[in-house]
Amino acid sequence: MTRLWMSALLVLISIMCFSQPVKDSSKTTTKPTAEKKWFETVSVRGYVQIRYNRLLETNPDLGNEQGDRSWGKNGGFFMRRARIIFFGQISKQVYFYFQPDFASSASSTSLHFGQIRDAYIDLGVDVKNEFRFRIGQSKIPYGFENMQSSQNRLPLDRNDALNSAVANERDMGVFFYWAPTKQRELFSSLVRDGLKGSGDYGVFALGAYNGQTANRPEQNDRLHVVTRLTYPMAVGNQIIEPSIQAYTGKYVVTRDQTNIGTKVKQDRNYLDQRLAGTFVLYPKPFGILAEYTIGKGPEFNPATDSIETRSLHGGYVTLSYMMKNKQQQIFIPFIRGQYYNGGKKHEQDARRHRVKELEIGIEWQPVKQFELVAMYTISSRRYEDFALQNNLQKGSLLRLQAQLNF
Repeated sequence: MTRLWMSALLVLISIMCFSQPVKDSSKTTTKPTAEKKWFETVSVRGYVQIRYNRLLETNPDLGNEQGDRSWGKNGGFFMRRARIIFFGQISKQVYFYFQPDFASSASSTSLHFGQIRDAYIDLGVDVKNEFRFRIGQSKIPYGFENMQSSQNRLPLDRNDALNSAVANERDMGVFFYWAPTKQRELFSSLVRDGLKGSGDYGVFALGAYNGQTANRPEQNDRLHVVTRLTYPMAVGNQIIEPSIQAYTGKYVVTRDQTNIGTKVKQDRNYLDQRLAGTFVLYPKPFGILAEYTIGKGPEFNPATDSIETRSLHGGYVTLSYMMKNKQQQIFIPFIRGQYYNGGKKHEQDARRHRVKELEIGIEWQPVKQFELVAMYTISSRRYEDFALQNNLQKGSLLRLQAQLNF
């Protein structure tokens, strides 16, 4: 009898199991995620900087054309930058970046004009985008502080020595960048984590560009060539990044860049080449940033009233220390010493410069969206051209900057 009941139960279970409706596999299969449209990948960010440089000022004739032109007399509150950045990975191997600045100066009396700073696309050669080409107007891969965004930099202006290589740090060209995925992720984290990184310009870079600097037309059909090799690495709890970079080309000193009476070469073409080394110890919490450059370029010679190809050299060292309180506010005291002996090709008459400067400051970030920098500058600057000879200016000033990040 028991066997009969067991057999009946097994038959009943079999009927129940096999009588269940068969599921439609087409209904249970996960549908593939639709690829985002290009405009759904676009992001927007930006920042604004407002400065005042007249506190504790000892010499109103001390200026810095390469950096902040609101130094000295008649320099009141000043909008240094007002930038909105549009960027996005619009397909797996195509990235775009567009950055206008609405605080550009059309002249010494006309401020707050819109001007393109960056406008480029990155084309990935492989599916991981470890090999890519950058096409358009972008930063030249020469010098860590040049490539570092002013949104992240500690001192209020870039150093004279390396920044004199490329005014506004940018030019039109084509650049090849290579970096393994691991290194690309590290480049991104150094910026994202507030460690004052320079961004992702590859472990190896090679490019060709016009050479007349950003937003200026080519003049001689002779492209500049630049290359750079860098490698960030972890050493214990610290991260260091040594780099070497160089470029060469011919720069044209145009007629609008020379005074009447200044003697120039007939074709106005001047050798423009430099080599530089960089060492970075990221602030965890103590930081070091040091760079030095040597080279040749156009420079005004007051002894002959002419622009000549002359040697140049200079560099800087920045020391910093990053601190956080219980409220996660960030304080970064820093000190920078810089020196430069050479010409500045993009200034009037390729102006001759002899710069010695010490800057002591602190950056305070009460929240991620706002920063305040106070910096005391002690400066000795000799800058001379045909109309401004034997011009040595010494002085000191306290500089303030408020920065909005969004």
